[in-house]
Amino acid sequence: MPTKAVSTPVLWDVRRGNLRIHPHRGQARAWLSDKRFVFMLAGTQGGKTSFGPHWLYREIQNRGPGDYLGVTSSFPLLKPKMLPEFLSLFRDTLRLGNWWASDKVFEFHNGQTRVIFGSATHPESLESATAKAAWLDEAGQDQFRLDSWEAVQRRLSLHEGRALGATTLYNLGWLKQQVYDRWKEGDPDYDVIQFESIVNPAFPTREYERARATLPAWKFNMFYKGEYDRPAGLIYSDFLDAFREDDGHKARAFALPPEWPRHVGVDFGAVNTATIWLAHDPKMNIYYAYRESLEGGKTTREHVDSALSISQEENVLTWHGGSKSEEQQRMDWRAAGVPIRGPRVDDVEAVLDRVISLFKTNRLFVFDSCKGLLDELGTYSRVVDEAGLPTEKIRDKEQFHRLDALRYVVLGAAHGDGPFSWIKLPEGHR
Repeated sequence: MPTKAVSTPVLWDVRRGNLRIHPHRGQARAWLSDKRFVFMLAGTQGGKTSFGPHWLYREIQNRGPGDYLGVTSSFPLLKPKMLPEFLSLFRDTLRLGNWWASDKVFEFHNGQTRVIFGSATHPESLESATAKAAWLDEAGQDQFRLDSWEAVQRRLSLHEGRALGATTLYNLGWLKQQVYDRWKEGDPDYDVIQFESIVNPAFPTREYERARATLPAWKFNMFYKGEYDRPAGLIYSDFLDAFREDDGHKARAFALPPEWPRHVGVDFGAVNTATIWLAHDPKMNIYYAYRESLEGGKTTREHVDSALSISQEENVLTWHGGSKSEEQQRMDWRAAGVPIRGPRVDDVEAVLDRVISLFKTNRLFVFDSCKGLLDELGTYSRVVDEAGLPTEKIRDKEQFHRLDALRYVVLGAAHGDGPFSWIKLPEGHR
């Protein structure tokens, strides 16, 4: 047995056959937390990944035999850091079992305990186990989406298992909205521990100060201080992620009057068909995104029947969907019973401006129950160049199905077909 850990000697060692950990103050706060969902939001190289195996091992000791999860944002990121840290402790030092690379499973010698590794970019890899605890590495990356976090919670639900999330901050999506904001509001299930890179005694102070002097303030705050800021390139930067009573654009879900007019946007897709539903308060001239869906594996008839079923008691005036090239999909929906309309223009930038103008004029609010739409609003961004400046290219544009549905309903309505006809379009788009 080695006398000390190879990977992070400042965190742990083995003396006289005993494993001892020496956490810095950020790691110690996570270690002492008794909350169900503990998230370390910290600067780069702050000691987040190296801490995870120790937390997971303690959970296994406390909860006993069974399945446990190790989840990374993508499988290519498993090999450089998360897996070596895990194997260094579980296999090389504690000699608890064997690593089966083809299955991405670590099996204990007792034959009763497994750690199953999954990827957030493949949520189906998280659906195969009933887990007692989960360790999530780099949960804040763009690839780690809301549906993956929800899949983890489902896997933990039977045992009311705990989760440790550890990440540098990258965006303002679900991690802020469903974890950080819940913690700030006092949700007893959540704990958030934030600390700077230099809280790790192994991180060079000179490097920290170099980053402070050379990086844009938002990037330094998020990447080195573990504090949320508004990243460059965020397309819907005018959407304020706070509740309406706090001057933001979120609304707590409430019962909508049945007579309020409704308008629906649809983004077609064989795998991902998304809908966004808007309600118009005619007295205040305010609009609410109150319902969302993202479904696959259904026929057009099944999508239409589902949409018509949930809207039976609602005053739905218009349906809008698809790009100009998707006329066949619209024809299929019409044949199935929904009189869906296509766009008159196909200029994405012009429509983005229309949606942004709704937020800037406080005419559009999003129900807090629309978690997927809120996540996309916080992550939809342009590619940033080496100088930290936004380019015209939209990052992973094909992944934002709910925002596309929102664009379609706003685009259709802005041309006089619905509640946004008062919006002035630029010359050439009338």
